[in-house]
Amino acid sequence: MKSSPEHLVFLPGLLCDRALWTSQIKGLSRDFHSRVADLTRHGRMEALAEAVLSKAPEEFTLVGLSMGGYVAFEIMRQAPERVARLVLMDTTARPDTPEARRRRRGLIDLTRRGNFKGVTPRLLPLLIAPAHLENESLIQAIMAMGERVGPDVFVRQQTAIMNRIDSRPFLKDIRAPTLVMCGAEDALTPPEHAQEIVDGIGPNAQLQIIEDSGHLAPLEQPEAVTRLLKEWLRPRTCDKSVFMA
Repeated sequence: MKSSPEHLVFLPGLLCDRALWTSQIKGLSRDFHSRVADLTRHGRMEALAEAVLSKAPEEFTLVGLSMGGYVAFEIMRQAPERVARLVLMDTTARPDTPEARRRRRGLIDLTRRGNFKGVTPRLLPLLIAPAHLENESLIQAIMAMGERVGPDVFVRQQTAIMNRIDSRPFLKDIRAPTLVMCGAEDALTPPEHAQEIVDGIGPNAQLQIIEDSGHLAPLEQPEAVTRLLKEWLRPRTCDKSVFMA
């Protein structure tokens, strides 16, 4: 008799929603129960993590991208025993720099004055690889997510992000098997940040680099990301390696 499917909990990034994970949820649906956590209601990482845990199964695999990765680090501090496996994608364990905090405060001020821009064409080079800047369907999908999430959530998310703590000292405490994925052309959280996470966690972690991808690998290279997740999720343990997708 086939065992019950495992549970996956997906954590979106800033100004992202369920659409970020559409391809992965579909591709993994045969073997996994998937849910996308709501990261829209709180302006503190601790509260976001508590909200995710309150609705999550008792044991689950956790998948977080960018801001979702920051929430994942907090979940690993609050309830590590509930996370069977961990996937961190296009994220960093580092806190914001003073310059980044100033930039976020400026965006929050603009938004509160009614100048919410969402994801504009000017920001896209930070989010996707140069080769994808002419991909209209991808661009529209990204911009539509930002519009759906909206200005109020943007303020809460930016507040949580800029006040997050440095997760690097806690990496050594992560015991769950961990997959770290990063777009080779990620301009916001580049591959060296991913390598830093892997090195901090140690032998239980492995790195997968996604070629021809920027910061939004699940949308830029959906088939590659889904395939790598399938390959990694099936076995319980994996050799530490670097894979060029």
